[in-house]
Parts: sequence; structure tokens; C-alpha cells
Amino acid sequence: MNIESLKLVYFSPTGTTKKIIEAIARGIGHHPNEQLDITKPKNRNRQLMTSKNELILVGVPVYFGRAQENAINWLKTIKGNSTPAVCVVVYGNREYDDSLLELKEIMTKNGFIPIACAAYIGEHSFSNFQTPIAAGRPDAKDILHAESFGVEIRNKIESTAEISLLQEISVPGKYPFIDMAASKKNLFGVDLVDVGSQCVQCGGCALVCPVGAIDIERSASVDKNKCILCHACVKHCPTGARTVKDTMVKNIALRMSDSLQNRKEPRSFM
Repeated sequence: MNIESLKLVYFSPTGTTKKIIEAIARGIGHHPNEQLDITKPKNRNRQLMTSKNELILVGVPVYFGRAQENAINWLKTIKGNSTPAVCVVVYGNREYDDSLLELKEIMTKNGFIPIACAAYIGEHSFSNFQTPIAAGRPDAKDILHAESFGVEIRNKIESTAEISLLQEISVPGKYPFIDMAASKKNLFGVDLVDVGSQCVQCGGCALVCPVGAIDIERSASVDKNKCILCHACVKHCPTGARTVKDTMVKNIALRMSDSLQNRKEPRSFM
């Protein structure tokens, strides 16, 4: 296959998915011609132009066993022309369930041909110093795996004359997909973030929020119906003013921190 350019697309509120995607790109060894961070709401208004002779590398986080909803809704709008694609999901050391199959299916339906897929581990959005869940991941070992995965992708591209000769990749997952609405019904629409007196109204939390749920003029004001529980505002707060309230999320984090201590490793599918 003749690959003339590489494009990176990722949804990454806390930066974990971005780290993995960039590491894979380094392994591929082709300088990205375009890098689109669709975490930012304004970037999800952009269109992505694709062609047959380029590779698109897509990374999304896993929420409730599914690929992140905002990212998937945007990906449904792009079109490929038998364009080779790499599909990557990042999850918080629990399970990635149907997410990778869902991402692969969306890309295939939209005219892309997945030539490689993978699931990586990133620090869970509920993780903190009291309830560590995959804390510090992706770590050096994960990054090395991602770079090696990129080398495998490059070798596959260089050894394949035509993309039509490739067999379809099989990835875990099952139909029907997990009912996300049922999984999140007890969490969404609940006031979960507490803002302490350390808040200096810097507006940083509003800038990192991927769904525009925080008022930049009054950062303590959160639209509970928009919030997706990514906790980017908590993790990026420079003064530590934002914390998770002592509610069901904190209780879930405590249970997860106890039960998810066994390290899971990345899985790749070629």
C-alpha cells in the first residue's frame, strides 16, 4: 500500500488517549499531516477530508463499556474512500467490552478499512490519590507497546500490495451493544463535583471541559445534564479546588480501586 500521509484523531479529556495515539504514530514513523483533537467542542464542528492513500489513526476512551458517545457521533459524520484506518480504545483497567467492535464498525460503515485495532489502559477518570485506579497509565511499558504496535502497522503496510488483499480483523465484542443509557442512568444529571474555596476563577476547567458543561464566568456552575463524568476539570484544576463529592461516584471509585488492582495489559489485533 502507498501511504502518502497520516492523520491522527482522538477524544482525550485527560490526555491518556492522546499519549497512546501519539506513541503509535511515532512507531509508524510517518509524520502526521493533521492532528485533530475532537475533545474540543469547536473541533467537532470541523470536517475531516480523507483519501485512499492516507492512514487515519483514531483513538477514543471507553465509557460504560462503549466508545465515548460524543466521539462516535462525530466519527459517524466522516467519510472514507477505502481509506486504511487504525482503531484504538483506551479504558480504565476494568473492561473495554463492546467499545472496540463499535469503533471498528462505525469506521467500516463510513468507508474506512480497519487494518489494525487495539485496546490500551489509561488512568480511570474516577482515579485519585485516595482511590487509585490504573494510576499513572499509560506508563513507560504501555508507551513502548504502543510504539512497537506502530512498527507492526508500518510493516503490514509495507508488505501489502493492495488494501483489498487484507482479511477483515476480528475484535472482541458482542451484539447488541451494552445499553449505555441504562448503565449511566443513576449517574448522569447528578451534582457530583464540589468546588472549594481554593478556586481562583481561572476558567481552566471550562476550557478543558469537552462538552461545554462549565460556565467560564462562574466555574462552580456545572450543567449536570451535559457533564459526562470525565473529571477533566478535577484532574486539570491547578489549585485542587475541584473534587468529587462524597456521593455514589466516590463509592463506586472506592469499590473499583479495591477490585481493579490487577494490572491489565494492552491488546492489539492485526
